[in-house]
Amino acid sequence: MDLGSFFLIFALFVLAGLFVALPFNEHKLPGEKAARRVQGHDISALLAEHDQIINALRELDFDFAMKKIPEADYPEQRNILLNRGAEILQQLDGYQKRSPGTKGKGGKEPVKTGKSSKVEITRPAPQPSQPTPDDELETKIAARRRNRQEKSGGFCPQCGKPVQVSDHFCPKCGESLESR
Repeated sequence: MDLGSFFLIFALFVLAGLFVALPFNEHKLPGEKAARRVQGHDISALLAEHDQIINALRELDFDFAMKKIPEADYPEQRNILLNRGAEILQQLDGYQKRSPGTKGKGGKEPVKTGKSSKVEITRPAPQPSQPTPDDELETKIAARRRNRQEKSGGFCPQCGKPVQVSDHFCPKCGESLESR
């Protein structure tokens, strides 16, 4: 074996050793980098918990709509989930305001308190006297259908496809409709 091959193999061993030893040296990162990694992990955990709460709220709403949950229990369970979601969003806002190496508003870092503000959110009961958005939408759809039926011009004499009054040619086969 010549000397160049020996140095090449030696260099590969050194690089492989450094690559294998890298994970063992990660915990010895400088303080700021380690803090960023911990903060990134905390943010990821909060985002995952936020997604779980949103999914739980959707399932709770669906179960309530399907009458699987008693009406007395639904507002309480919903408020518990909403309060936890609000706490998580406040924590995420605290991380957003404070990025590593910078301070929040006023030059001070945000202080986390153990107190959590309870958010009471309930849905108002639908009033039968007020039209719901679904009713308005249904009336608009019915008016549109009536309007379209009035504009119907019959059928194409060649292919039988429905045509509008304003059509001069069949949209499917191109037959002239002027001779009607």
